[in-house]
Amino acid sequence: MAPLKMLQQLAKKHGTPLFVVDHNELRRNYTAFKKYLPRVQAYYAVKANPDPAIVKTLYDAGASFDVASMPEFMVVHEYIKNLPAKQRQDWIWDKIIYANPIKANETLRELDQYKALVTFDNFEEIRKIKQYAPHSGLVLRLKVSNTGAMVELSSKFGAASGEAANLILEADKAGLVVEGLSFHVGSQTTNFENFVQAINLAANVFKEARERGYTKMNLLDIGGGFPAPYDATVKPFRELARKINAEIDRLFPKDIQILAEPGRFMVATAGTAISKIIGKAVRDGKLCYYVDDGVYQTFSGILFDHCQYHMEAFKKGATRICTVFGPTCDALDVISMAEELPADLERGDLLYSNNIGAYSVASSTPFNGFPPAKVVHINR
Repeated sequence: MAPLKMLQQLAKKHGTPLFVVDHNELRRNYTAFKKYLPRVQAYYAVKANPDPAIVKTLYDAGASFDVASMPEFMVVHEYIKNLPAKQRQDWIWDKIIYANPIKANETLRELDQYKALVTFDNFEEIRKIKQYAPHSGLVLRLKVSNTGAMVELSSKFGAASGEAANLILEADKAGLVVEGLSFHVGSQTTNFENFVQAINLAANVFKEARERGYTKMNLLDIGGGFPAPYDATVKPFRELARKINAEIDRLFPKDIQILAEPGRFMVATAGTAISKIIGKAVRDGKLCYYVDDGVYQTFSGILFDHCQYHMEAFKKGATRICTVFGPTCDALDVISMAEELPADLERGDLLYSNNIGAYSVASSTPFNGFPPAKVVHINR
């Protein structure tokens, strides 16, 4: 996080609500990911925060990209297409995976011109890809355990391991090339055994496919779920990396490419939200602060991401448990019912929230006419 004095200066200059992205923190996170998972190519999950400036910084650092819609695809495409010709060569294969297993016909038709790498998890999707995007490379997404994840994903996507080889052979029969396997253990997964179990399951599917005559798979995408350090209960990333490295090295030869889709891990700690107190009241004996940002704007992750963000004050003083409300007329717009803040804050005082870079401004809306926070990028 940027120094408090810098955050205050930025708020004074730009006003509030304000969302500050620290690009040095982005680079630190990418470097840490590569340090502890040296065999894994990081495909940043653009959905976590699709800001083009973030894409640029991570691309320049060496990242590839996981996209789940054509608008996300074009965020990456718009940056890469302006690079020198030498840097653009084979950029799709090296830099993008379209990791949404279910795609509209129109999307597939548009993707086909790029010969993109796309995921699938059912027989109907094979038929769609064959018809609308036959030049795509395929990656079969497996259903794996999401136990302990903050956001569960396995009920919506993923092929059962028992039908995986049949899906691979069906795609091959259709004239498509299945390049490898993928899985997702759930977002913000603090149960590291999910990764261990999923890697072992993928190894078994590789083995069954080979035994049934399919030998074209050369990559494993271990998905996302790498947890951000929101609090002290999240174990260090190096501990998770140690488990992943051990299983990958044990089960997959060096000629198998290993991909991952970190989103939250890359960007969560790089974002800070600054808001201003616009009202103050006591309700049923409890102090309430009203601020100019809320769950329809930067704090949308409270609703959509099951995440709880903590607010802190720049001013110090004796604290008490307070409620913090957002600015809209909706009673759902509650940032926290139990936030420990100074009791003597006044209208115009500023609050800030750390580690809010992922799944926050990405889903902001202009509900009630309140605009999303202004985004400011810093390099320290």
